[in-house]
Amino acid sequence: MVVRKTGPATAWLGTVVRLGLAVVWGWAGLAKISDPAEAAQAVRAYEILPEALVKPVGYALPFLELALAVLLVVGLGVRLVAAVSALLLLAFVAGIASAWARGISIDCGCFGGGGAVDASQTEYLQEILRDTGFLLMAGWLLWRPRTELSLDGRLAN
Repeated sequence: MVVRKTGPATAWLGTVVRLGLAVVWGWAGLAKISDPAEAAQAVRAYEILPEALVKPVGYALPFLELALAVLLVVGLGVRLVAAVSALLLLAFVAGIASAWARGISIDCGCFGGGGAVDASQTEYLQEILRDTGFLLMAGWLLWRPRTELSLDGRLAN
């Protein structure tokens, strides 16, 4: 593995990006964890997964999001967490785009809620652009995982 040397400004920028992405995952996970049935309904609304996977995915997703948030806050396994984040965000973008293309009117359920809505209430473009921004944050951490105030940094010394 190649370790890139970074200057202090780059490392601090990475810290801001890491903590920003942690807030996103924490917010998403906390919004869903109190109502797992609603989270499963949001997954079901996409009409992508077989019914046998809807509950397991809906119930597990908030825990995965919270785990990613915690790991990003402490800065442990930043590159791996960024890779998992990127894959998850790509899946979210693909799911939203799929619902949009198939004419399914849903709220994404990204930060709680979710499910069928009136066609006038869909915000697919904004949701895709938002998740693309989060994907860019994950990409930055894949490229520059060394950040200030992280366990990775402590363990590397």
